[in-house]
Amino acid sequence: MAVEHASHRFSPAAPELVEDPFGGSPVWMLTRHDDVTAMLGDRRFVTNSRSLSGGSDFYAEMLVQLGIDETVLPYLTGNLVHVDPEDHTRLRRLVTRAFTPRRIAKLRPRVQGITDELVDALPARAERGAVDLVEHFAYPLSITVICELLGVPVQDRPLWRAWSEDIASMDPKRMNSMLADVSAYVDDLARERRARPADDLVTGLVQARDEDSGRLSDTELITMVLTLMVAGHETTAHLIGNGITALLTHRDQLELLRANPELMPGAVQEILRWCSPIVLTQLRFATEEVTIGGARIRRGEQVQAVLSAANHDPGRYPDPDVLDITRRVDSSGHPHLAYSHGAYYCLGASLANQEAEAAFSTLFGRYPGLALAVPEGELAWRPQPHARQLIRLPVTLSSIPERSAV
Repeated sequence: MAVEHASHRFSPAAPELVEDPFGGSPVWMLTRHDDVTAMLGDRRFVTNSRSLSGGSDFYAEMLVQLGIDETVLPYLTGNLVHVDPEDHTRLRRLVTRAFTPRRIAKLRPRVQGITDELVDALPARAERGAVDLVEHFAYPLSITVICELLGVPVQDRPLWRAWSEDIASMDPKRMNSMLADVSAYVDDLARERRARPADDLVTGLVQARDEDSGRLSDTELITMVLTLMVAGHETTAHLIGNGITALLTHRDQLELLRANPELMPGAVQEILRWCSPIVLTQLRFATEEVTIGGARIRRGEQVQAVLSAANHDPGRYPDPDVLDITRRVDSSGHPHLAYSHGAYYCLGASLANQEAEAAFSTLFGRYPGLALAVPEGELAWRPQPHARQLIRLPVTLSSIPERSAV
């Protein structure tokens, strides 16, 4: 039996979404699963308004208004999410080989090893009987995995954690300083990998840059490393945090998973559907008049997909507000839109799934008495309308850890 829970609902009338501080035009909000899927798969919608004939880069203009220095602006505006084909296709192709099923499968023993080390260390991290699983489990797991994939040395990983916090702060001064530091750091790391190549993604990017400068510019190399680093650990860390919370507050589902560990892959997908850390997509712009869901969207108008609403569409999912780890994938083969859809489908989806499976299996298997250290309503969430991300996840551990896994 599944338990209904709807404490976090998206509201299209939320003031932080309706009130536009930059004086832009109204935004179409797509909430139905079919409409979101149609828009995300339609090449007539672009992510950069500059792709419109005679258009300027709305995102860049917004960042400048926020106080981002123009000297570091390209490191934000040139990321994979913000560029359109052909640039998006070219850049994505350069890193796709790092996320092939075979390479991700080879990472599994290392992901499990990192998970085991972090789980073993949790009792020593307790303060006044509670452990923060965001600080001491979800973040360290995800950042260690992506750092090893990219080739970031162990001693430098705290830098990336701090830089990630700078981005999350949306403080222009912190972001300007961070972007300058990242640029210098990646330049140094690229020189190191050029002199001493390694089996990592940074080496591959450097070689692509050196072999054919038209494939990857210096700015694009820096931007790619920044994008993969931040996206590769931030989103996964919050998937893990949200999933732990969901299972701790749905004990029937947790016990079902304990009794049937083969349900774990499907459970991760249901958690992504039910409480994905990503609520909204980046803005899209219509390059011509398009009709979606009976609405006529004119050329140049802005559109945003509400992934969390699409994932709770009652027309797609029976009892959508119910967390049900036995929920079946439909005939399309896509159980949710948490990883987006179409050309911008998440590159690291398989790796994120693998990390989440290892995290849940090991943590709940080792600590059968794991419980929230505060009432669910007192958990602190980041005040961002586009994301569902915990600031802290305080839990109490079982008194005697077990070695078995879920």
